[in-house]
Amino acid sequence: MTAEWIFLCGLILVVGVSLAALRHLQTPLLKILTDLCGTEDRARFWLAFSNVTLLGIPTIFALHQPAAAPTPPLAIFDIADQLQSGLAGLILSVVILGFVLSHFISHRKPQEDKP
Repeated sequence: MTAEWIFLCGLILVVGVSLAALRHLQTPLLKILTDLCGTEDRARFWLAFSNVTLLGIPTIFALHQPAAAPTPPLAIFDIADQLQSGLAGLILSVVILGFVLSHFISHRKPQEDKP
């Protein structure tokens, strides 16, 4: 396996894991953002912003992890190193997003609908 293929496999794996995380977070994050923003249009903007962040940062981390010299026994280790960098970027971006959202979430009880 060449260094290019090893790098590409690792990059595809990182993007795939990031997309799976985005899909998992999509619905709950939209609900929270709608509550925080007040309108669904604003929430959708911040959801799109969050999606770009949650996909972009891990991809940048993965792109920064070049494959080593091409030797067949080490290919899986090169992919694992690249995946580790991408997952570190994913966790970092989720934690930062959590801090930002928690700063804006009010600590009061939600008002119940009045008839």
